[in-house]
Amino acid sequence: MPNDDGTPHECVDRVNAWVLTELTSLNRDILAHRRPPADLGAELARSVLPNLLPPECLPVRQAQQMVVLLGLAGASLSRHYQELDHNHRLAPERAFDSCPVGEAAVPFLVYFRRLAERTGSGHCYRDSYASLTRWNVPTAEVWWAGTRIAVLAGMFGDGLVRTYTGTADERRFFELIKASEAIEAAVNAALMPLSDTTLDVRDPEALDRVRVAAVLLGEMRRLNDNFAALPPEQGLSPDYFMDVFRQYAVHWTPGDIPPSGALDPEAIARDCLLGIRTPDYEAHTRRIFPALLDAERELLTRLAQRPPLPDTVLRSLGLGPFTLAGMSAEQLRKTVGRYPVLAALYLLLVAHARMSGVHLKIARKYLFIPQRRREAAGLGDPAVVSNRLGTTGMDERCLEQLTRARRQHALACLRTLPGSDLAWIAGLDHGRTAPADLGRLVRLTGPGTGQDRPVEWLGRPASHPEQGGRIGAGATAAGPVTTARAGDDSRM
Repeated sequence: MPNDDGTPHECVDRVNAWVLTELTSLNRDILAHRRPPADLGAELARSVLPNLLPPECLPVRQAQQMVVLLGLAGASLSRHYQELDHNHRLAPERAFDSCPVGEAAVPFLVYFRRLAERTGSGHCYRDSYASLTRWNVPTAEVWWAGTRIAVLAGMFGDGLVRTYTGTADERRFFELIKASEAIEAAVNAALMPLSDTTLDVRDPEALDRVRVAAVLLGEMRRLNDNFAALPPEQGLSPDYFMDVFRQYAVHWTPGDIPPSGALDPEAIARDCLLGIRTPDYEAHTRRIFPALLDAERELLTRLAQRPPLPDTVLRSLGLGPFTLAGMSAEQLRKTVGRYPVLAALYLLLVAHARMSGVHLKIARKYLFIPQRRREAAGLGDPAVVSNRLGTTGMDERCLEQLTRARRQHALACLRTLPGSDLAWIAGLDHGRTAPADLGRLVRLTGPGTGQDRPVEWLGRPASHPEQGGRIGAGATAAGPVTTARAGDDSRM
């Protein structure tokens, strides 16, 4: 393939500009029936594909950027193709027949496979959660007590979010997912030394790390709860989510795994760390492994092969798995008084369960309840991507089961003690308070550009105050725990 587009950087810049402007405009026009679906493939073949560099000539970073850009274009092609005819869904790969790459007419899917291999990350041969969210959205940083404790890198330096249609709804949703994963990365980094057993659970730093993780999860819950409470014009419209955004999560080939929030590796890792290992969930995780990156598969495999953190902590303290369950309330009070890390770990597990409740609430608001209304009105489910269940096949029943499993955690017997007592023992009712402004906790940056901005919608007040969202008034910082990887009850 000839190179008429200059350096790899210049080549990517041209494709990036096309995706940010022409792709979004084409998608909007096609959805509004102002242009035929075939126009997208024709414009892509005319303006973008003829002079792309061979993937093997691209530096790794530029290959990652191109995976993001062609991933958005490929998803758009496949969506519009499958919407033309129900039978097209039986052979989605035919959507790319009219889009060969370069003078040698390399098939689009072959070129994309070579591009994914060039990243060296184990990226699958289609768009993914990693490319669509983590690599696409600007770098997210989590700051705590003046220290940056987690970084989730983006691959572009322009401070922008690439979307399908260029709307604020999409940008805000991508930012929510990236900000949430960054907080999750901070939580997991805080807990990893305890899981690795490189830090003794009796060490004061262990208590510090667990309670910071608990407060961070409370802040993540508040972030998501606030987003769900925003009016549609400031957050995300359910109809837009169902009819526009989700419909780009289509198959490229039969049986492949489209991008989905259920592929967030930090969330799955947190479940592994905290002991959420039901047979159905383990089978689901194994099924989506091909859509994860090599480092993510390695991490989840490693965590699945070790005891959950609650078991490790109990064993390290000389407590059997059923010892606490057989204690009276007074005995429990004395035990957690002797080992405050148990109180902090209990509150962490409560925060984990509450976050699961908010996730279920969001899924119901944006997907399950609106779809039930459509079914009742006789509208059915005609979309290319079904709105009756999540993209990876998880339905409302599965999410309810997961929420229950997260409530039935290893330290559930401590519910007999007042939450205020446990917060006091854990040190979560005093000390340094958590950020009142979520925008100061999570920041989006433009790598290499000097940009540093809070997520704009984080500072907007929700339409109703959060009920019972805080675990305690605050927590002390656990010191540097930096990582650079890419309806609920008041008592649980």
